[in-house]
Amino acid sequence: MMENKRTFDLVSDDSDHRFRHYNIHKNCFTDSNSFAYRRIMNEWKVLAKDLPDSIHVRVYEHHVDILRAVIVGSPGTPYQDGLFFFDIALPKIYPFRPPKIHYISFGYRLNPNLYPAGTVCLGIPKTWKVNTFKSWSPARTLLKVLLSIQAIVLNEKPLFNDPAYRLSDYSLLESKARAYNASVFVLTCYSSVCLIRKPPKNLEEFVEQHFRDRGHVLLAACEHYGYNSSNNSMAVVEVTESFQASLQIVYRNMYKKFLECGASLEGFVEELKVERQVKGKRSNGVKGILKKATGKIQRALGW
Repeated sequence: MMENKRTFDLVSDDSDHRFRHYNIHKNCFTDSNSFAYRRIMNEWKVLAKDLPDSIHVRVYEHHVDILRAVIVGSPGTPYQDGLFFFDIALPKIYPFRPPKIHYISFGYRLNPNLYPAGTVCLGIPKTWKVNTFKSWSPARTLLKVLLSIQAIVLNEKPLFNDPAYRLSDYSLLESKARAYNASVFVLTCYSSVCLIRKPPKNLEEFVEQHFRDRGHVLLAACEHYGYNSSNNSMAVVEVTESFQASLQIVYRNMYKKFLECGASLEGFVEELKVERQVKGKRSNGVKGILKKATGKIQRALGW
């Protein structure tokens, strides 16, 4: 069953799972002959075989009706290289009722569908009722649910997930969408710091390795969104002074935490930092370095 160890694994410690007491003592999840149990085992096989590298799932040896998933933010979105954790519980009559889903938010609201308390408002398909699937079908799988969250919720223009904007003229709201993306990116950065400080159980090594490998991209994105450690601004997105101040704080926090993870930050972000510390340099050579770094950032972000 465990065909893809990198993305799917069986674990035992459910002590910090949101739904660890959900469905407790329900025989349908311990009876291997029950329909729910057999369906869940089939779902495990599908997840083990077909999960993409950007979604990781942990299921529980003695609590088969719950699972934990982490989705990696996709390129070209304000969520790129962030990690988004979801605790999931399956009802006793699964798959005839949809799963319950809780987002590990750390108190941040970084999407119209994801609330600070962890409530997930799923528009799958096209409904805004909290934690419900208006047109849920037993044929829908957990894999499809996770892929839908990644593609539909954590998308490149999340502002338009809000029904107040969804039917509006996109061209008239582009500036609002860009501003919203910038604020979402900062919250993604703060969430990253929280995840390093307190990673969800059974995925601690994954969290550390992810930010060790991809932390430099998040730091580069801070430059893109307006982080400015001197007067040599290379921001691509226009932002307010208060936003820049918030970005500066989270940049420093991330930098420290990524170093603690063992990240190598000696790439173009570090080089740019050194160049900015050289007093009085305003030559064409420095401008060329800034221009080159901007290009690297945009390519790294997929923009």
